[in-house]
Amino acid sequence: MGRVPHTPPPETVDVPAETPDPAETPDPAVMREQYRTAAFLESDLAAGPMDQFASWFKDAVAGGLHEPNAMVVSTATPDGRPSSRTVLLKGYDERGFVFFTNYGSRKGREIEANRYVGLLFPWHPLARQVIVTGTASRVSHEETAAYFRTRPHGSQLGAWASDQSAPIGSRAELLERYEKLDGRYGADEQVPVPPHWGGIRVAPDAVEFWQGHENRLHDRLRYVTEAAGWRVERLCP
Repeated sequence: MGRVPHTPPPETVDVPAETPDPAETPDPAVMREQYRTAAFLESDLAAGPMDQFASWFKDAVAGGLHEPNAMVVSTATPDGRPSSRTVLLKGYDERGFVFFTNYGSRKGREIEANRYVGLLFPWHPLARQVIVTGTASRVSHEETAAYFRTRPHGSQLGAWASDQSAPIGSRAELLERYEKLDGRYGADEQVPVPPHWGGIRVAPDAVEFWQGHENRLHDRLRYVTEAAGWRVERLCP
């Protein structure tokens, strides 16, 4: 990627909502904040969405956000029944965004049947969001293995112990599975990569950069892929 233009994180001023009476049930309808940030203009954008993402991701890290690589991954069945969960981003480049999962999990099965995926990075302390739509595919076994080797030993064992999304009788049963694996593979032993576990890459067809403003007049700039490259459009808030 070329040089990434860097925009400092916008300053935000939180306007606290009224403190509810503890004796009453909190009313979400009265909870609101006014976002006060600098305007986000087309001239501020990088040439492509991955460069712009790199700039904003750097701001999220510099801003001290807890797990700035956390994203909501949304999938759907072929008949349109959606599901969402929070997953950690583990890599990104011009090819797309990568996370790792059990291929037999609900998201893994849904991606196998319906490759259209949505991603959401909710960087609320910066009054920013990044919203991605795209097509998912598995990364190579070599890429999966390279990442698996970087995981802590316990996380490697956890990938074997958990049949992600499948029902299990109790936590004790899960821990028993883990302990058996821990006894089989010592801390200095190499844990094999599970055949049912690996990386998913989401190749984007649209990436929206959302920045909040007061009176709900937010900036929403979206890159949309075309045959000639990326087109930028502004969306109403």
